[in-house]
Order: sequence, then structure tokens, then C-alpha cells
Amino acid sequence: MLFSKQVAPTQSLDASELISVSLKTLIDLARPAAGLKQHYKGIRAQQAGGYVSHFKGRGMEFDEVRPYQPGDDIRRIDWRVTARMDQTYTKIFREERERPVFISVDNRPTMHFATRGVFKSVLAAKLAALLAWTAEHHGDRIGGQIFSLDVCQELKPHNGKHAVLRFLNTLVTKPEMQQQQRSKTPKVSEKPQIAADLVMTLEQVLARLTQHVRPGSLVYIISDFRGVDDKAEAHLAKLRRHCDVVLIFVYDPLESTLPTKGRYRFTDDKRDVVIDTSDSQRLTQYQQNFVQRLQRLEVLAKKMGLVLIQCSTVQNPIQQLR
Repeated sequence: MLFSKQVAPTQSLDASELISVSLKTLIDLARPAAGLKQHYKGIRAQQAGGYVSHFKGRGMEFDEVRPYQPGDDIRRIDWRVTARMDQTYTKIFREERERPVFISVDNRPTMHFATRGVFKSVLAAKLAALLAWTAEHHGDRIGGQIFSLDVCQELKPHNGKHAVLRFLNTLVTKPEMQQQQRSKTPKVSEKPQIAADLVMTLEQVLARLTQHVRPGSLVYIISDFRGVDDKAEAHLAKLRRHCDVVLIFVYDPLESTLPTKGRYRFTDDKRDVVIDTSDSQRLTQYQQNFVQRLQRLEVLAKKMGLVLIQCSTVQNPIQQLR
């Protein structure tokens, strides 16, 4: 598929804001992110923090009372219930746990496309920034993954605004450029977590994700999910066993439905392609490809217990996350 630099009518936004995103724009999303909630079903992390988990033990959140068992802490005996029931009962508390948030962002060529609104890559960056700021507001550790066709970079989760800014800076600085800069540097203090392949498939990206994400994490994957196949599904299933996973499907309106009549030219400034929508067979095949990809994600979400969010390039990312 070829990708349009911008074939939408003139919009009120500056053209540069439609095809690329600045660090300032992502930083400014900190305020609206304060009103957003995160998507999770349970806390499985093994590190102390500010969330109530399913692990029972000594903590700040009362869970239940149960009959006293040998080895229970006598300081946890509930004397009121014990007196009423004429049997010794002890209090059980839920431990508070920290939740690492890991955000994977697709930066492949198919994401650098738009006919209306902003480029899919711009939308993905804004969604990622909103999620990162939301995690920071909740006191979570923030890490991430940014991948293209030949480069995949992971950032280990850390606490605080510095971790968010590090992640946002990676979003606006392409991993390919970072790799080039490292290759020119004779000495590197820290081993870069970048792997270059001839072509990195979605299955390979998800395989790396399962290796870098710790159990108990909340994982967001922001992509158009081109190339999702059985192998990619297997890695998603493996990831879901120990993490909460949210899929955010980013698409352009033209990908879902082509105009019924007319000839349309697409360009990436190097190549051109003309699509004649009067060809009913080609039009039907084009639309079926999109529908099948979306249906596959919907089936995956239902089968594996994932959260699926759809967001088009003309929609407000803040509204969609709400």
C-alpha cells in the first residue's frame, strides 16, 4: 500500500501538526490526561505501590475476616467478631501493589498516512502521551516500545515525570535517527536496546514485548495491526496470561470505506498510485480486508479478555480514551 502525505482539504491546524508531532504538544497533554482512567482488570505486580491487588497479606486495605489459622498474626485478630461468634477470627488485608504501564507504539510506514484529520502516527503519539501522563498521575511506572519496519526500541519502566519525558522524547525522535547517532558515537555508556532486522514483523515485535514486559503490567498496544496473524496471536495470548492488555486500533476513514465513484491519487512523494473506485471488485476486496482485520481483533479481544479501543484519525483521542 502507498501512503498519502496529506490529501485532505485544507484544515485549520498548521500542516506540520497534521503530519508530525512536537514534544511540546505531547507535554501539553499532561493536563487533559489528569481526568482519564486506566483500563485494567486486576493488579498482579509484585512491587509495593498505590493499587489494591488480588494478593492477600498485610497492607492498608481491609478485605475480609476468616477463622483464625495457626501461623496467623495475633495482632490481626478481630476481637469484636471473635466475641460475637465465640470463635477466633482474624482480619485479612489486600496488599497495595504498584502497576507498571508499558506502551507499545507502531511507527511503521503504514502509520504515516492520512486523508482526513492527522496522520495515524500523530494520533498514535498523542494517545501514547495521554496514557503515559495518566499513568504518571496515578503514580505508576512508565515504560514503552517504539517500533518501525527495521528498528524496535524498548524503554524500561521508571517512576515520575522524567520517565514520561524520556518516553515522549523517544516518540518524537525516530528510533532510526537514534540508531544512526549511536553508530557515529565511538563509545556508548549504556547498551542500546535496539535490534535491527531487514524487516521486522508484528509477530517479532510482540515476541520482544513478551520478553520485556514484567508480569502484572498494564500493556497498551497502539497500532493499525497490519500483519496480525496466528503467530502474533500466540504472543498476545502469552502476554495476556500475566498482564492486562489493551489494543488501540488506529485507522483512517478511507481505510474502512472508499468513495463509491472517482479516481484518487495517493503519493509518498516518491511513488504514485491511482485507485479507481468504479472497479466494484477491487472496491469490495479493499473493504473486506479492513473488515476482516477489525473482526479478527474483535474476536481476539473477546476470546482473550482484552480491551479493544478504536480511534480514527478524525476523532479526538481524549474523547476516545474516556
